Amino acid sequence: MKHLFRQHADYIECLEDRLVPLHQCHIKSFIMNKAELIDAMAAGANLSKADAKKALDAFVDASTAALKKGDRISLVGFGSFSVSSRKARNGRNPKTGAVIKIAAKKSVRFKAGAELSGKVN
Repeated sequence: MKHLFRQHADYIECLEDRLVPLHQCHIKSFIMNKAELIDAMAAGANLSKADAKKALDAFVDASTAALKKGDRISLVGFGSFSVSSRKARNGRNPKTGAVIKIAAKKSVRFKAGAELSGKVN
């Protein structure tokens, strides 16, 4: 049976137990992994887990291909994915203090849509 948790500033309250300091908690409880997402998709869309996995894999593959081309993916109500470029820059090695060059790179950004933001808040 899964526990439900509510997070406070420095504590996590297990709704079935008691308040527990954050440093004593296993944070994994707050992360939905791929298998759990597939289970939720299968239950929500009345699909088999195999079909839900195929759908998720197809979404990831199509999204990856579009982002590699530089396209923006917009899912109305959910949010949008885009690629942003970061310029090369100088940084410092925190251990030695030596100046190092950080290469330019592209990163994926996600901006939540208004409907998703409203449901989360």
